[in-house]
Amino acid sequence: MFYTHTLVVVACGLAATLSGGAAQAASEASEALQSPEAVTPAPLVANLGLFSSYRFRGLDQSFGRPAIQGGFDYTHPSGLYAGNWNSNVSSGAGYPEGSLEMDFYAGYRHQLGDVGLDVGALYYAYPGSRLDHAYAGVNRRHPGGTSSGNVDNGEVYVAATWNAITLKYSHAVTDYFAMPGTRGTGYLDLSASRDLGDGYSLGLHVGRLLMRDFAYLNADGSTYDGRYTDWRIGITRDMSGWILGVAYVGTTAQGRCANGEFYCFSSSMASDGTGNGSRSRDAGRGTAVLSLSRSF
Repeated sequence: MFYTHTLVVVACGLAATLSGGAAQAASEASEALQSPEAVTPAPLVANLGLFSSYRFRGLDQSFGRPAIQGGFDYTHPSGLYAGNWNSNVSSGAGYPEGSLEMDFYAGYRHQLGDVGLDVGALYYAYPGSRLDHAYAGVNRRHPGGTSSGNVDNGEVYVAATWNAITLKYSHAVTDYFAMPGTRGTGYLDLSASRDLGDGYSLGLHVGRLLMRDFAYLNADGSTYDGRYTDWRIGITRDMSGWILGVAYVGTTAQGRCANGEFYCFSSSMASDGTGNGSRSRDAGRGTAVLSLSRSF
């Protein structure tokens, strides 16, 4: 789920957006509590959650509105696994005319002594989204834009876990969420957790988006490469299987709407990249996210 793009503010601010991520939206608070790639104790496990906002790699995917998220995971005794994860999204987060994210993933986990290894692939799909030259001119290094089709994204990843610390790298094998010329974009994720006792857990995360071959022109004439750092700190409480959580999510992403910056998202987006709504917001601005989730 992740990438929004500022075309809306570019059209109405050059007068700016990154879209949310497809492939099992590692939503920030959502990711912390319901990562589709998390190891499951049973062969088939379903999950369902309600979140005050959907954050993916630090960026707002639901325009500050609540999100209902859920999916399922199947894990084979051999270490092979597969699953699906879904969430509502805002079209203005980079999914023109779309409102749904569906992520599909599969991989293999193996334990080597104290280190757990995980390799896999995931595909982010946004049914109903349409790209009719929506991103033309956004990437100054590849100004042609995307001519047609749905927003999607494909990634492969590798992760290593030691005790409660996980280091993961994801690599885009397609244009990053349909942004022209960005195949090869990477995301580095360092996460840790700690059991605080009495059902409480602490979760920490820092990530870095490494956008490839991208240049965006802000309204003030400065150029932005799309790269940023995001972080999250959260606490969860297990209440008889129900997980109540609160997290603070922040980023260094450039999203000031007054300057028409890339990560300024409109409330909605048409297939040609223009905004259907007059409202816009900084998608990377820090915020608290509340959540309630459960696995079945």
